[in-house]
Amino acid sequence: FCITCMTVFLEEKRKSPKDIGYEIQTLEFGKEDALLQERDNRARWHGIPVLVQELYASSHLNSDFSRTRTVLKELSSLLSMEAMSFVTEDRKTAQESTFPNTYTFDLFGGVDVSVYSGLAPLSLNDDLVKDCLSVLYNCCICTEGVTKSLAARDDFVFFLFTLMTNKKIFLQTATLIEDILGVKKEMIQLDGIPNLPGLVQSFDQQQLANFCRILSVTISEPDVGNDDKHTLLAKNAQQKRNTSPSRAEHNQVTLLNIPGFIERLCKLATRKVSEATGVSNFLQELEEWYTWLDNALVLDALVQMATDEVEQSSTESSDESTLATAPLRHRLPQSMKVVNEIMHKVEVLYVLCVLLMGRQRNQVHKMLAEFRLIPGLNSLFDKLIWRKYTAANHVVHGQNENCDCSPEISFKIQFLRLLQSFSDHHENKYLLLNSQELNELSAISLKANIPEVDALVNTDRSLVCDGKKGLLTRLLTVMKREPPDSSFRFWQARAVESFLRGATSYADQMFLLKRGLLEHILFCIIDSGCRSRDVLQSYFDLLGELMKFNVDAFKRFNKYVNTEEKFQAFLSQIDSSLVDSNMLLRCIVLSLDRFENLAEDVRVVEVLSECFLLSFMARVENRLSFLFRLINIINVQTLTQENVSCLNTSLVVLMLARRRGKLPFYLSALREKERAEKYPGCLLNNFHQLLRFWQHHYLNKDKDSTCLENSSCIPFSYWKETVSVLLGEDRTSLCAIASYIDEPYMELDGALLED
Repeated sequence: FCITCMTVFLEEKRKSPKDIGYEIQTLEFGKEDALLQERDNRARWHGIPVLVQELYASSHLNSDFSRTRTVLKELSSLLSMEAMSFVTEDRKTAQESTFPNTYTFDLFGGVDVSVYSGLAPLSLNDDLVKDCLSVLYNCCICTEGVTKSLAARDDFVFFLFTLMTNKKIFLQTATLIEDILGVKKEMIQLDGIPNLPGLVQSFDQQQLANFCRILSVTISEPDVGNDDKHTLLAKNAQQKRNTSPSRAEHNQVTLLNIPGFIERLCKLATRKVSEATGVSNFLQELEEWYTWLDNALVLDALVQMATDEVEQSSTESSDESTLATAPLRHRLPQSMKVVNEIMHKVEVLYVLCVLLMGRQRNQVHKMLAEFRLIPGLNSLFDKLIWRKYTAANHVVHGQNENCDCSPEISFKIQFLRLLQSFSDHHENKYLLLNSQELNELSAISLKANIPEVDALVNTDRSLVCDGKKGLLTRLLTVMKREPPDSSFRFWQARAVESFLRGATSYADQMFLLKRGLLEHILFCIIDSGCRSRDVLQSYFDLLGELMKFNVDAFKRFNKYVNTEEKFQAFLSQIDSSLVDSNMLLRCIVLSLDRFENLAEDVRVVEVLSECFLLSFMARVENRLSFLFRLINIINVQTLTQENVSCLNTSLVVLMLARRRGKLPFYLSALREKERAEKYPGCLLNNFHQLLRFWQHHYLNKDKDSTCLENSSCIPFSYWKETVSVLLGEDRTSLCAIASYIDEPYMELDGALLED
């Protein structure tokens, strides 16, 4: 009767509430069904209100479940076709005025009936629960309001997790949970899930891989996007407000405390896959499917369906030819299982990558090493991760980790991101090599008469890569074969660069130089015609780490860049974006400063006199030009994780000048440049504010300053001291910025930072 009242209200909503109430009260008992049918026909509701009534009436424990299932099948049929059309048409928003089936179902209480009156009582019947979940999922696809409404019900969300113990409805439950968590305003706390350790331990390996897709939403910090919240100023302010660990960090700790969890993920990540012939053609066909099969769980459903049908066919007939001649839809190509495995590994690697970047990084590192993740990935590299047939498939796409691309591309990118996180500033990076390669590093150190780094000496040889090549060497091989326009170049360069980050190691540099990495980088920057700023930035950063303080690297550079024309082409790439190339500039300035202090070394004197790059940077006017531009392209309001390096590079230039007693000369030159540009005080005021921010940012007890110290070989105490000197308030000091700003142009107000 309430549903009938709603139909009257919808049709007669232009009337006053008094009139509507009168009409409802004067309805003759027994005629509401006829009225509902009339309204249904007129509004084209396809009988959905009646079906919702029947679902409610037949969803109790003592009901006729055969009728319940019939109702659910009818509802599912009405909603699934609409959901499929929404998916194939990029999920166009349903207009309420057209009353699509999903909107009508929700309007008449179908979602509430499914959740409160249908799902829980039906939990004793797997088939009915599966149908009910399907109905809810179809609603979520078409009507975002439904998804948000379900996401707001914590009790329902946690109840769904309990359903995942049932293997028959695992896929449907996991799919619905994933959609709900994707729109949930507040991240759930995993320890709120009843018996989470028991739930995880009940999963088989395939279920655990799919569960990782859900976990990725619960352990990743919310994406702040590209708006003002992305600036370091806003991030610092947020950190001040949020002193306790975030929910994502809390969830990461919860997962690490589940017995055997990391070990099982390592086994999943390194599990081998049997491959059939004809994989190449099949994957090309799969590219077209993937535009709408955007969920690994959907592919799992196909795998399960095909496996069930094959088993049924085998049971019905002992003739093997029956299965061989069955329609293609009844058979699952082995190659589809390969892709299914790849999609699982994408989710597993993502979870491991997030955990590696969290606060428990050292604990995670220890476990990944113990469970031989890196040797396992090395054994999969040629057969699965970087198979030969994928060389022709080079789709250029953005560096966004959530990029909507094929399973193969996603797998490669996630693999490279994992290597980057694993190697970055951590002694376990030497696990990427095999025993012979570790011996090579030792030999390089011995020949150069320098001590081996502690991390190399302490590496457990039983945990390193097996085979003729380590993982790093394999990566270098495919990196050099990659076409110029391939976006894999970005991730490959980042992964290799992370191996070099930290305290500069001559042996590490020579290991890579011997394999032609420097020549490859210079070819990509100068001769390949690469125009991608992201790729060029990654190569500039890698080149800087490869050449820093290394005379042999600069000699190799000069051998490749052996004409003025080539040098100008290289310089043009640097000039085109200082934000992208400033880390390389920092490397050159630091190396030049060290080389100039080694005048007694014949090799150093030779490279100083012959190298185009060092000769160019040795001219003070060129250093000043770069310094002016670096300070001018940033300000406190626009500082991000991407461009804050420009500020640190500027500081490096001035710290080296201060060491040589030339800091007043540089500050005076900046003042003259300001005046020449007709903007007196503008540059130096901006620099003063930037340094004030630097103090707030890097002197915070939570900030790790060792990266600045390791990358520059300048003690952090000297960084702090130089900043304090530059910010000195004594206007008689020749090393204080304030001394070079005329009184009328002083803008040294700190209100911005304090706000």
